[in-house]
Amino acid sequence: MFAAAKSTENSPRPSIGFHALTLATFFGASAAPTPLYRIYQENFSVSPVLITVIFAVYAFALLAALLTAGSISDHLGRKPVIFFALVLEIVAMALFVVASGPGWLIAARIVQGLATGIAGASLGAALVDVDRAKGQIVNSIAPLSGMAVGAVGTSALIQYGPFPMHLVYALLLVAFTLQAAAIWLIGETGGTRPGALGSLIPRVTVPPQVKRPLSLVTPINIANWTLAGFYLSLVPSLVATTTGSRAPLTGGSVVTALMGSGAIAVYLRRSKTASANLAFGVSAKTLGILTVVAGVHLANVPLLLIGTIFTGAGFGTNFLGSIGTIMPLAKPDERAGLLSAFYVQSYLAFSLPAILAGFLAKSAGYALTTDIYATAILLLMGVGMMSIRADRRRVAESAA
Repeated sequence: MFAAAKSTENSPRPSIGFHALTLATFFGASAAPTPLYRIYQENFSVSPVLITVIFAVYAFALLAALLTAGSISDHLGRKPVIFFALVLEIVAMALFVVASGPGWLIAARIVQGLATGIAGASLGAALVDVDRAKGQIVNSIAPLSGMAVGAVGTSALIQYGPFPMHLVYALLLVAFTLQAAAIWLIGETGGTRPGALGSLIPRVTVPPQVKRPLSLVTPINIANWTLAGFYLSLVPSLVATTTGSRAPLTGGSVVTALMGSGAIAVYLRRSKTASANLAFGVSAKTLGILTVVAGVHLANVPLLLIGTIFTGAGFGTNFLGSIGTIMPLAKPDERAGLLSAFYVQSYLAFSLPAILAGFLAKSAGYALTTDIYATAILLLMGVGMMSIRADRRRVAESAA
């Protein structure tokens, strides 16, 4: 899900496996706190609002890292930047291990967001350096797959393992330490060039020819990331509260269903047109959301899972459709600035509404919060699709 920076040299093909695994591990770690949020609420007396703040600071930090350090590996080389991101992630895992309250969790999530943003951009670039075609596919699938495994793996460790608030982070700390050592055994895929300090200045631009297409897909993209933020911040608590099932694997499986079906949809529909993906994505997501709402009110976990699978397929396909609508219209020297603008929109939608959901959950309950969220997302997607169709009719009439 990270577009890569410019590639320079090819390295041995086997390194694509290491970079893919490392990228997936970063995003798996990013989803690890999700099944634990309910545990934190109970052990640290944390409100739903503070839980969503802990979630949101990760997104803010990740966005800041992408905007400032997103292209730094073009100048310093891939390996040193990936190593630095791994060191930051090790620090984040250590903070999680020793966390004894919400302040520690906020600090850990900020460091984790910075590490994941730097790693996502540099690993994404390295993957494309090695194999442009396969690298682009892996960049789209590895983050979603990693989050799916991270959510269900953490849930299993909470349910069946010792030290539920610490074990997953200790294991991830070991994994990242091994990867930090192994990175120096992998060939460098990029190169170096001057201008590292200048590259830290954020460049957020929307080319004139892209402004209208971006405005047309904006409601769908905001709906997409708003839904993802809701799932990753509140869904395990929602499942426990509305269904009475307090088994960590239940809530974790619902989150995994979203990310797993999203990854599968991205792979299966990668060759479809942007307009076809948007139409399919909105339809699948609408069906999924309505099913999820029914599952919440009927306290039916299987219905929640089925609805989430459809919702996840729509999530992944809408992402493909949104990117496919705008990126081909940008010139090569315009893509980085446009991608930054897309990141800003996406990650603000990922984080800010989640904080609002935390306030709603505290005051109105999880079921009503789900209804309000679902209504807003469906309205946004409806507005987006109507705008796109109206624009197509306008273009057709002007061409006739």
